[in-house]
Amino acid sequence: MRTSHALLLRLRHDPQFDFGKAEVEFVDRGAPGGRSVVLGDKIIRLEQGWMEIEWENKPKFIPFHRIRRITYDAETMWEKDHDPLP
Repeated sequence: MRTSHALLLRLRHDPQFDFGKAEVEFVDRGAPGGRSVVLGDKIIRLEQGWMEIEWENKPKFIPFHRIRRITYDAETMWEKDHDPLP
């Protein structure tokens, strides 16, 4: 199974994809429902264990283990196989 990190790298660097059409849903404690979504064009950096996003006009760091779903052009490409949140 492809990791979320590997998939995001492909969506960002493969010319057949428009990274702006990617959406990443992640655990965001304090957000309504405990989840938030960021568009690919708001992802600043993809590192080994985390990604940096532009969030409310400042950088925010999201560990990859908090990612729950990645969609591309409204199609789910990757989803965490189990969700520990109630």
